[in-house]
Amino acid sequence: MSKHEHKNCGRCNKSFECKVGDISNCECMEVILSIQTKNFLSKTEYDCICKNCLIQINQQVNKSHELVFSSKHSDLIEGIHYNIENRNIVYSEFYHIQRGFCCKMGCRNCAYGYKNKT
Repeated sequence: MSKHEHKNCGRCNKSFECKVGDISNCECMEVILSIQTKNFLSKTEYDCICKNCLIQINQQVNKSHELVFSSKHSDLIEGIHYNIENRNIVYSEFYHIQRGFCCKMGCRNCAYGYKNKT
């Protein structure tokens, strides 16, 4: 008997059925992930994520390798790397992917699934 679980996506919180007992028939197996995306996901704290989020992450990771990353704010692109909200800089999920590591500060758009445990 296959074990199926109802889970909430660790990224978007959408409910979906995870077929952990029959992984070859799980919807996540329909997504062809690049090697870079698999490497990225191995550094995250996500348990399971839905098919749509896997597709989006795969696209962002692949795009992150097309643009040169710079730690200089003047080289970052508003609307891609960050947005301004109430005169504050809010870094995007894409910025965090391109930066390549999680700072474990609980950033609003953390690409690594890190949540402050307060």
